[in-house]
Amino acid sequence: MPLPSLRLKANADRRLRAGHLWVYSNEVDVAATPLNRFQAGDQAVLEAANGKPLGIVGVSPNNLICARMLSRDPKLALDKSLLVHRLNVCLSLRDRLFDKPFYRLVYGDSDLLPGLVVDRFGDYLVVQLASATMEAHKDDVQAALVQVLQPRGILFKNDSSARDAEGLERYVETVFGVVPEWVPLEENGVKFEAPVMQGQKTGWFYDHRMNRARLAPYVKGKRVLDLFSYIGGWGVQAGAFGASEVFCVDASAFALDGVERNAALNGIADKLTCVEGDVFEALRELKAAEERFDVIIADPPAFIKRKRI
Repeated sequence: MPLPSLRLKANADRRLRAGHLWVYSNEVDVAATPLNRFQAGDQAVLEAANGKPLGIVGVSPNNLICARMLSRDPKLALDKSLLVHRLNVCLSLRDRLFDKPFYRLVYGDSDLLPGLVVDRFGDYLVVQLASATMEAHKDDVQAALVQVLQPRGILFKNDSSARDAEGLERYVETVFGVVPEWVPLEENGVKFEAPVMQGQKTGWFYDHRMNRARLAPYVKGKRVLDLFSYIGGWGVQAGAFGASEVFCVDASAFALDGVERNAALNGIADKLTCVEGDVFEALRELKAAEERFDVIIADPPAFIKRKRI
């Protein structure tokens, strides 16, 4: 069955032809192709105002970003075959950069797989589906990952607030094999275990891998304060890179248990001190105690989720 069309207004295709991947609702010719005839997660052939096809999009009719580009070829809709191809491209790119299988494999739109994030922890994969289109193809996503990577386990960690805008329920589910509560990884030569079931996001923040590698020349022999430490991605690496002492501050006792766990894995437990509580209160207490640090690391959560105009 052919896909329906989603037609743009005159000149609204310029950004897309230049490489942009999103369609905004005010760019759609709703007289020709009403958005309200689509369901969230539908695929459509995106057309310029003159009817020329531009590619295939996944549609989110109730959002400002109402469509995201899945393919520039109007004959290639999202299915298992396309997913396998894109995953193989992702794998080839990551293997150029990393000598061990611990990295973000899929970066959503950047890998032409909007709404899909896949973090690789060796033989275990943690997947986030943030769009109705990817949710509708979750079985294909699972099958493609199994075909390309032959993992021991796949966890769908679909508890992100991003799903709310798509009208999707939140859930966490092991969909293939067995996934342990804590999975091993290695980053910049330092060993960790990440809590993929109960931790933040996918359990780890691979996006800061390169930044954390840059810690090494700054922290050797220094006293380090790691604020919003989570499970020690920054603080434990600082200790492993030769810091004399590291204070890790976080409001979560669960996260600080992870800090201690990961410090022990690397034989640096004696260097780390965990401080549980509100970070700003902890800073006031550290100041009152006249504590001094050579290096301060702050990797806070989002204080303002979105800009209001």
